[in-house]
Amino acid sequence: MKMWDINQNSHGSPASLTSKLVQRTAPGGDAASHAWLNSLPIAASIYRVDLSGAKRIATNPLFDYLALSRASAAGFDTCCFNDLILEMIAQDREEHFYRWRSDDKVQPLDLEISVSRFGGDEPYALVSLVDRTAEVQGKVNLRREMMNDSLTGFANRIGFEERIGEAVDNFRKSEVEREFALVVFDLARFSRINESVGVLAGDELIITVAKRLISRLRNSEIIGRLGGNEFALFAPVENGRGAGSIAERIVRAFDDPCKLSNLEIKIDCAVAAALGNSADDDPMDVLRHAQIALKRAKQTKKFELFSSDNLDRALHRFSLETDLRRALERDELELHYQPLIDLESGKLNGFEALARWNHPLLGMVSPLDFIPVAEESGLIVPLGRWVLQKASATIARWERKCGSDLPIRVSVNLSAVQLLRDDVPSAVEHAIKAAGIDGDRLTLELTESAFVDDPEGAKTVMDALKALNTNLAMDDFGTGYSNLAYLQKLPIDVLKIDRSFVSDMLANKDNRAIFSTILSLASALGMKTTAEGIETQAVSDELRGLGCTNGQGYYYARPLTADAAYEFLSARKASATN
Repeated sequence: MKMWDINQNSHGSPASLTSKLVQRTAPGGDAASHAWLNSLPIAASIYRVDLSGAKRIATNPLFDYLALSRASAAGFDTCCFNDLILEMIAQDREEHFYRWRSDDKVQPLDLEISVSRFGGDEPYALVSLVDRTAEVQGKVNLRREMMNDSLTGFANRIGFEERIGEAVDNFRKSEVEREFALVVFDLARFSRINESVGVLAGDELIITVAKRLISRLRNSEIIGRLGGNEFALFAPVENGRGAGSIAERIVRAFDDPCKLSNLEIKIDCAVAAALGNSADDDPMDVLRHAQIALKRAKQTKKFELFSSDNLDRALHRFSLETDLRRALERDELELHYQPLIDLESGKLNGFEALARWNHPLLGMVSPLDFIPVAEESGLIVPLGRWVLQKASATIARWERKCGSDLPIRVSVNLSAVQLLRDDVPSAVEHAIKAAGIDGDRLTLELTESAFVDDPEGAKTVMDALKALNTNLAMDDFGTGYSNLAYLQKLPIDVLKIDRSFVSDMLANKDNRAIFSTILSLASALGMKTTAEGIETQAVSDELRGLGCTNGQGYYYARPLTADAAYEFLSARKASATN
């Protein structure tokens, strides 16, 4: 079967050349005319038309090759030239342009016919052919490169989206409703691998991952690499089942460590999925839903299947991000201060500064909600700097109000993400200088995750903070991975023991034993300790008996506004004086 696209009066056709060729060739078809045709860079042939039909009187070898070899091999009948020329003459057309393609589009040819009579009755026609195979193949190759990932050979994001769109369209054309799953997965610690052993090793790891995935791929599945370390897989499923087993199959592909040169690297991945229906769902929306679920999977460390709650949660987080950015710009947040009590003497040792956000529509927004949003969006940097500046300024204001230096410190939390994204020592130095206070008035609290992810980097930051004369505390100690060998190398002044060990320590012997062990460790390392979440006198007395340094919790006071905290401070000071 041949396909013809007809484009009359094409501006791209060599009309002026046609007349000259026919004039040079007609009516003889002598050797000079053939030589002239042979010199042309295009395939060309001259036809003369009389009562018996169209007859070729001159041609060049390139035309013979294209017309007789290439075109005929693909099913193109050269007698069509005669028929087309006669049709043009009958319709009194002088120029015509045709674009021919075979069914498989492997023989793209441009055919042009120009007719001239030279004032006589017998018309002549120039037939020219231009082979577009290389051009079309080049476009095919370019498109292939644009749609595929060069490292793995998988479809890239654009190619993957196109292929799953075609797959769902085929489901719809079959008029049989089909369910499908989109499973997305993200390799953990990939950026650290790149940073530690280099980009080339990271590429080698991606190639190794791709080989393992291919070995576990089913014929009906489509796989793609969406980004640096994020992959996606499309698969038909039945009755909403199968996504979990696909996720398990992916995870099990990495049971064995990946070997890179002389290294063995254990790969962990976060996996999530979303389900769609060919009758109702846009595969792009399903892919987006799967990626929303993937964010939660990174937090929960387990497989997550998208639900409408995920979308509501994601929309809520985006809304919070917008509102939080505006709140920071408009200075709508405030700091509250929770007292830290010396368990032995009962004196006030300081406060912990806690960010609070009273949303104009939502009311009080929990830090458990807006701090993760700040970390994910990068707003943790301006938020962290605001807390440092506000806490430092509050200390200075209290001392001016009191008329003397206060024997207290204010603790400020530093996020692990903040340490990665900001120059924290510079931010601290700017805050204390602007407030006119000494660094010793601040205790900076860092979580264990900040040390685990990058212990050397954390130590460098901590050394710089100690150079500013600040105090350092490890927050939520005992809830994560604690490298005790490295702990002794860090310039930590205080271990803050998480409330999970405190709340039921009287009833839970294991918690009491863990707490006692932490206190012994802190004593051996010359560190003080602070227990969080003290809500009863019995717990306070027990902790004092065990030798814990400071206590914090609702038993002593809830977080207070700056003014209320100063009144609490004044009352404690007056009580100590009396």
